[in-house]
Amino acid sequence: MNRDVSSLSALQRPTRVRYGVLGFACALSMITYLDRVCIASSVTPMMEALGLKSAAQLDWAFAAFAFAYALFEIPSGWLGDVYGPRRTLIRIVLWWSVFTALTGMTGLIGGLTFLIVIRFLFGMGEAGAYPNITRALHNWFPFTERGFAQGAVWMAGRLMGGLTPLLWLLVVEGIYWTHTGADGAESQKPLFGPVLHWRATFFLFGILGIAWCLLFSRWFRNRPEKNPSVNTAELALIQAGRSDTGAGHAHVPWMRLLRSRNLWALCLMYFCAAFGWYFNITYLPHFLEQRGVDRHSALGALYKGGPLWLGAIACLLGGFLTDAFIRRTGSRKWGRRLFGVIGHGLCAVCCFLAFLYPSDPFSVFLFISLAAFWNDLTMGAAWAACQDIGLRYAAIVAGCMNFIGNLGGAAVGKVTGFIIRQTLAAHAAGAGLAVDQLTPEQRNIAELLGYKINFFMFGVAYLLAVALWLYFDSTKPVVPEEGGKTS
Repeated sequence: MNRDVSSLSALQRPTRVRYGVLGFACALSMITYLDRVCIASSVTPMMEALGLKSAAQLDWAFAAFAFAYALFEIPSGWLGDVYGPRRTLIRIVLWWSVFTALTGMTGLIGGLTFLIVIRFLFGMGEAGAYPNITRALHNWFPFTERGFAQGAVWMAGRLMGGLTPLLWLLVVEGIYWTHTGADGAESQKPLFGPVLHWRATFFLFGILGIAWCLLFSRWFRNRPEKNPSVNTAELALIQAGRSDTGAGHAHVPWMRLLRSRNLWALCLMYFCAAFGWYFNITYLPHFLEQRGVDRHSALGALYKGGPLWLGAIACLLGGFLTDAFIRRTGSRKWGRRLFGVIGHGLCAVCCFLAFLYPSDPFSVFLFISLAAFWNDLTMGAAWAACQDIGLRYAAIVAGCMNFIGNLGGAAVGKVTGFIIRQTLAAHAAGAGLAVDQLTPEQRNIAELLGYKINFFMFGVAYLLAVALWLYFDSTKPVVPEEGGKTS
């Protein structure tokens, strides 16, 4: 359906259908994080089911998801640019929902190798979710609202990621209270739950994704002009100042993408950011449990989800601030760059503080949560920058950034586990023991040193991200539009 947006638009108040698109995108972002973060909460029962002694033995499972997620980002982004985000997102969500459900079969029909394969296939399916959300938002939002829209999407995801440990506690673990008997002996009594076995919970989470697909397929259209509920005023608002209002593009200038130093700077920045951030959804919950945080307490769930709770606030705030700066100053270059430099610079400070106080669970919780806040202050700017320099290839550019970024997530999953295993081996050798012979106290001391080394590495990675932000320029598109217009 083609409409003349130059007539009637001045006489109408714009409809707000684009915010319905944003609502679907936010809901998908929440499901995405629910499905990817829940494995961190399930580490303890999974270790029991698999007969493992250390969370470091799950490093390949953590890395398999991130590696597959990274590997298939660009192909999924290409599909979104060519065929539209509607068809691509439905395929993505259906695929990953199946493998979310199958994760609950770990230990029943397969062991650690089975889990690694399932996590790889899960990551393959989830790849492209955010690039295609970015493509949908690019089609539906004017550039002055892109930072807010991207920030809202990431806020929703981080919020659900923060809620997942609490949800897991209520559904799977249950909340307990300490009861003192007549003989003075203390025992744990259930206050609420558990409701479902941890295996059934993975199945339930998979069903949520399928339900989203059914609703999304009935309502969403790839472009606003295809939705009859969009009036001419809203269409004019969305299309103002842009030239790429056509359909997708099969002929992608891959060499222009590969030679773009600007794009490489953005991608490597995201690698550094993911390298520092992935700890929050992999090792952090188990790390806190080892430091004495009760897995059956609401406070423990708050500790585990704290980085994502604060990150949710920062995502929305950062998206609002980057748009407000651009509207006020007219500088898109510094409107994206400034918040990246501030955010990742303060991330580095927080990680170095965690390095100084690794044995106190509250200090680690505080500093890692603050690092997550400052990291996520950059999210709106980073993903809006994909639209700024990607233009009609926004999903592919976003896929490139997320591909390289999640290689950082895959790398840190392996590196963190490797360092912890090395400190365990060194401590055992110093005591003249095998690693399996270490007492829980000795194992705790050795692993603490490994985590301390990792916190320092995260800080260094964030400093590199600052340098890359200073190089990046969001006013230089990879492939400029004809006539010099940007969108």
